[in-house]
Order: sequence, then C-alpha cells, then structure tokens
Amino acid sequence: MRTTRVTVAALAVATALALTACGGETAKTTGSVTQISGQNKTGAATVLDRPFDKPELVLTDTTGKPWNLREQTKGRPTLIYFGYTNCPDVCPLTMSNIAVAKKALPKEAQDKLQVVFVTTDPERDTPDSLGKWLRAQDPSFTGLTGDFATIQAAARSLGIGIEAPKKEADGSVVSMHGAQVIGFSPKTDEGYVLYGEGTTVDDYTKDLPKIVKGENP
Repeated sequence: MRTTRVTVAALAVATALALTACGGETAKTTGSVTQISGQNKTGAATVLDRPFDKPELVLTDTTGKPWNLREQTKGRPTLIYFGYTNCPDVCPLTMSNIAVAKKALPKEAQDKLQVVFVTTDPERDTPDSLGKWLRAQDPSFTGLTGDFATIQAAARSLGIGIEAPKKEADGSVVSMHGAQVIGFSPKTDEGYVLYGEGTTVDDYTKDLPKIVKGENP
C-alpha cells in the first residue's frame, strides 16, 4: 500500500518552489505559492489530514456557458486538474490515464465521477478548442476557461502554482503549472487526495472506485 497521509503544512515544507512546464523544463515560482506535489510518492495517492476547501470558481465551459464549480460538483466525486491543450506531454498523458481508468469503472460509478480540466492558457484555449481536445480524451470531461487571474487564484487555493503563458524565443508558448490532480470527496466536497505527475493508469484504476465512494484510497 503506497498511500501516504500527510498534512498540507508538511507538504509545503517538503516541496520545492518550482513549477513544471510541459516538455520537462522547470522554473522557480515568482510569488509565494508553494507547489504541493507528489514527486516523492510517484504513482501513489497522498491523503491529506487537512483537506482543501473547494474553490469558489465560476468560469466558462466548452459550450460557452457559465459553470460554477461548487454548485455543479456538489455531492459528486470530482477530480480537478490545471493544464493546457497545447502541452506536448504531461497534460494529455494525465487526462488519458484518468480517461482509461474511468472506463474501467462500473457504469453507475462512471456517471457519478466528475473530471474537470481547468486551462492555464485561456487565451488560446477557447471553449471551442478546449471542447474538441477534451472530447478526444473523454466526452464526459468538463473543460473550463476564462480570466487567468481567477484561474490562478483558484489553483493557488489548492496549493498549485501556475504562471501566465510566456512566448519563447522560438515562438512557442509555454505554460508553467503544477501537475497535480486533486480528488474531492462526495461526502464532504473537500479535496482530500492528491496525485502527482507520475501517477499511472493502474494507480487511478485501483483508486477511483474508492474515490467515487469518498473513501481513502
């Protein structure tokens, strides 16, 4: 059993002030956000003694309508990830792993599980482009875009650092962001489980049945 139980404070002390860029680069944060990551627990859930409150977040979904995170995930098991569709590696792999694991659930459990992808690159990730990208992963996934400052504040409240996308010398645009997935309980609506970048399909397949029930993986 590789599940580890720690406090948010302990994670904050143990982790470095660094963000992950899709493509394998790293950079130090420019603000006071500490990235809470699972890098020392690859492929394992981290169960938090002090769960995160669900952010008060209203953004635009892939149909162009307002989407209230708290209201529309209330009482539902929910996974939240912050990333962007032009990411060449980490983001599509993370969402693909979750999609594959979700399909292994019984139909009733699949219908309960809410997976929310919040873009860190809202200028390029329009509702239309975000919708097309997510449909290729799993049509049931919810994609959200909107004001970057609002997105950044929500991520920060979950211990996830993100920075505004920057244009590189070669013309490419890179979005620096934490690569954690936060699991919210249907019983408390609190974020009580954290998954790091190295989490595999098998890890999610093993844990999702418990996440759906609001149990510790």
